[in-house]
Amino acid sequence: MHERFILDEWKIIETSFAPKSAHFSESIFTLGNSHMGLRGFFEEEYSGDSLQGTYLAGIYYPDKTRVGWWKNGYPEFFAKIINSPNWAGVNLMLDGEKIDLAISSFKNFRRELDMKQGKLTRSFTLLSNDGKETDLVITRFLSMAEPNLACITVKATPLNHNSILTVTPYLDGDVKNKDANYGEKFWQEVNKKIDTESALLSVRTKKTNFLVSSAMSVKVLIDSVPQNPEKKLLLKHKYVGYEIKIPLTIGKPVELQKFVAVCTSRDFEEHTLEQTTLSKLQTAYQQGYEALYRNHLAELTRRWEDTDIIIKGDLKAQQGMRYCIFQLNQSYDGKDPRLNIGPKGFSGEKYGGVTYWDTEALCLPFYLYTNEQIAKNLLLYRYYHLPQAQENASKLGLKGALYPMVTIDGQECHNEWEITFEEIHRNAAIAHAIYNYTNYTGDRSYLYDYGLEVLIAISRFWADRVTFNPRKNKYMILGVTGPNEYENNVNNNWYTNTMAAWTLDYTLKSLAELKNDDQVKYRYLAEKLDFEPEELDNWQDIIGKMYYPTVPDLGIFEQNDLYMDKEQVLVKDLPPEELPLNKYWSWDRILRSCFIKQADVIQAFYFLPEQFDLECKQRNFDFYEPRTVHESSLSPSIHSIVASHIGYHHQAYQLFLRSSRLDLENRNDDTDEGIHLTSMAGNWLAVVMGFAGVAVKNNNFTFNPYLPETWESYSFKLNFRKRRLKITVDKEQIKIEQFSGTLFPLYVREKEYLSSKDNLLSIKMVE
Repeated sequence: MHERFILDEWKIIETSFAPKSAHFSESIFTLGNSHMGLRGFFEEEYSGDSLQGTYLAGIYYPDKTRVGWWKNGYPEFFAKIINSPNWAGVNLMLDGEKIDLAISSFKNFRRELDMKQGKLTRSFTLLSNDGKETDLVITRFLSMAEPNLACITVKATPLNHNSILTVTPYLDGDVKNKDANYGEKFWQEVNKKIDTESALLSVRTKKTNFLVSSAMSVKVLIDSVPQNPEKKLLLKHKYVGYEIKIPLTIGKPVELQKFVAVCTSRDFEEHTLEQTTLSKLQTAYQQGYEALYRNHLAELTRRWEDTDIIIKGDLKAQQGMRYCIFQLNQSYDGKDPRLNIGPKGFSGEKYGGVTYWDTEALCLPFYLYTNEQIAKNLLLYRYYHLPQAQENASKLGLKGALYPMVTIDGQECHNEWEITFEEIHRNAAIAHAIYNYTNYTGDRSYLYDYGLEVLIAISRFWADRVTFNPRKNKYMILGVTGPNEYENNVNNNWYTNTMAAWTLDYTLKSLAELKNDDQVKYRYLAEKLDFEPEELDNWQDIIGKMYYPTVPDLGIFEQNDLYMDKEQVLVKDLPPEELPLNKYWSWDRILRSCFIKQADVIQAFYFLPEQFDLECKQRNFDFYEPRTVHESSLSPSIHSIVASHIGYHHQAYQLFLRSSRLDLENRNDDTDEGIHLTSMAGNWLAVVMGFAGVAVKNNNFTFNPYLPETWESYSFKLNFRKRRLKITVDKEQIKIEQFSGTLFPLYVREKEYLSSKDNLLSIKMVE
């Protein structure tokens, strides 16, 4: 576990450079702005181990599926967000000596991610072989206000010498993915051009034919005075750059400002793409660095205003929480319903940057509470992909729709059998997201106009996927993998069976509501989708006769058939050196063990908290959590929320702290591959849904808050049905402020209060 970073409420700071942990630090210091992002690699040449990853939202390559034994239904390709042209590069030389921190001598290394300002700064003092000392400060930001723009500055101050600094800013399209098959490169050069004012590089992806244009201009200042130095123009395959020699005078700082514009054919017409890119670059150059940064900061400040959680009295929790919020805010803005949220954001290549059920399970609620339109766009993303989901089900010989486990364009692109074809519970997460949106917003228009089509298609899949067992007069779901991926091809995963029946029931109830609310629309939907009373009766029969495995003597649900036949060992009894299991155990040994990767039975208590009584949830939590290794990043926050709901406050806090600092402390020993972006939304929910107990029950807005014992207070803002609220919880009271919208009744610990726009609603913590 890494303890590399200084505790600070707004910053991530490291004060030494550890080459063996370079990949880890590069992941942590990722920057993005929804359109593009890059890992925290060095701008200048670095000959050590590094993943110089630069990524563009929606720009992908369909890598051919390679398996030893092809099975019917396998997807043809695995989609991956590909490493895109490196626009961040600025090579440096001092009096002909290359600056490369793998071989150069230096001191006073510091790298600082300022989350409040959205800027990454790196500084060090270069120690040349001949005794020269030079302070270097390198900054970068990606504009949140203008997502096609980014800026980099390199500032050098000679401490004891006069010399020549050679700077080489460049654009490089000769890049590849770390995980590329056989070192394959995915980019073809289309055009490049350069003059003393600007340089441009255009490249196109193989197969998918995305066109990307990158352009740069530079300014040079000596002691803050603009200069016009001579630029040597550099041109080679997939590369353009400048070589600029700048005289250094002792004590006088020199600064290179690099302005970058990056545009793609996803957003602009191909025939105007290069001109659009150059036009954006020219505007940025004329505005200047300070103006661009002010605009960027204003937009980032607005996002912080919407999403920040302020924690007093616990610096570790505050830093971890803000790191999660920062990465969410800079990775996805929800403006483009063609895009979704990749598990790693812009921080790495693992999982291909594509969409999993993480979105509906954790990310959508975060946006639902903070920006309703983003949540709606995430639902529309799935609605627009309904035809592909129906095709996916038909490939398996089944009716209805099976949403893909992994996708970038609606098509399934995951090629592990036990995930692709058995982990069908992802359908339920999509159904629950429709319920969650409708229940929270109170707006049934999405449900009636779009959602019911999705629900009916998913219900048809469940109805066809079940197997009726006449000996037990029960419906069963055989050959599945539940959320616990450390068990494959099991029968009757309790969570899957539960959520399948819940989906059928929710679909039937929603149809009944539509019939009552709008008979014209109901008849239209019935004709369009061709459902008859007999089909609905069959769904009702499945609901009534669904099989649920249980362990009667323990009073718990059995995770799946035969789970209790396994040797029952607790995580606390495992040798610490064998964790995480996925690093040290064989897959065979993991599958035969009782250990659980992530919330499985407990996942249902998170989705459906009101359907199970307190004692039932406590018994199951007491049994399953001690067997859970939390080796999915999604697991700790889900367990934290449920622990809050059942009164296990200390455990809820410990799980929250583990989850919120999962990457900063590299708890699962895999952050070098990228941060765990989608799980970060769960940490926000652990405070709002868990500690504060925010929920909508029976159409009423409710709170059931408590204060973690080490905290002095916490506060956050959220939106509820066109109202803007701020919630503050401290040791003395619960404070609720309303900034907009009509007054409304709300319930705190089941007692009704009326919100107040003029006066602060204050309720004693202990009554």
